[in-house]
Amino acid sequence: MTEPRDPVVEGDLDAYVDDQLEVTRRIEVEAFLSAHPGDAARVMADLRARDELRVALAGQGGSGRPATGDAARRLQRGLAAGGMLERLRRMAAVFLLLGAGWLAHGVLGPASISPVVASTPTPAYVEDALRAHKTSTVRAAMASQPRVAAYDPAEIRTATGIVMPALPQDWRVRDVQIYPSQFGPSVEMSFETDDFGILSLFAVRPGSFDVVPPTDLEAGDAAASYFQVGEVAYALVARTDAEKLGRAAARLADSLY
Repeated sequence: MTEPRDPVVEGDLDAYVDDQLEVTRRIEVEAFLSAHPGDAARVMADLRARDELRVALAGQGGSGRPATGDAARRLQRGLAAGGMLERLRRMAAVFLLLGAGWLAHGVLGPASISPVVASTPTPAYVEDALRAHKTSTVRAAMASQPRVAAYDPAEIRTATGIVMPALPQDWRVRDVQIYPSQFGPSVEMSFETDDFGILSLFAVRPGSFDVVPPTDLEAGDAAASYFQVGEVAYALVARTDAEKLGRAAARLADSLY
């Protein structure tokens, strides 16, 4: 078998499922999958999930799982007004990342969350976002832990499959880290801002495909606003008014469409 010109990485597998590869690269990926049965089985499962969701979005009959149809209907309602249905159809694959234990849990302890409007249970990834915010605060106070202000969203997407939103120009990057979470790799960014002071943006792939509008909550001495677009969930955390933070989260969510 001829070796591909470039190593096949997770981003290539994502693009293969989403039909975003040129023919030559698809052949290389298929050759890679033929030699890696575990990856091939996972990609086949992702292709099935993608096709089930496409069928559900198109309103066609079929034997797809009910949970997939429910997610499709929520997605269609959320995107109908914005005309972005076709774009999200292309993002329909569901990718499950292996969980990794949270290393700082024993030091920082669990976070306490009190939703501003307790209509639905708070997603588990919000706990990880609050812990990541605390970890970033600890790092910022340590001289032995240098900040990493270099930010490359394309590299983050290739390495983690996480698409980052467009950031306001007045948010000054202080630190960018890849942290473990119960869902796999996550991105934690820390900013200095004029409106919020120190602000954190957390992003992770929670293992489900959904559209969740920005939802505000109070968490001890901090506020958070979380949302999900497709396969990636996000949370802003800062010491500020939760509704004000929610408006900033809504602008980030809009940029992903």
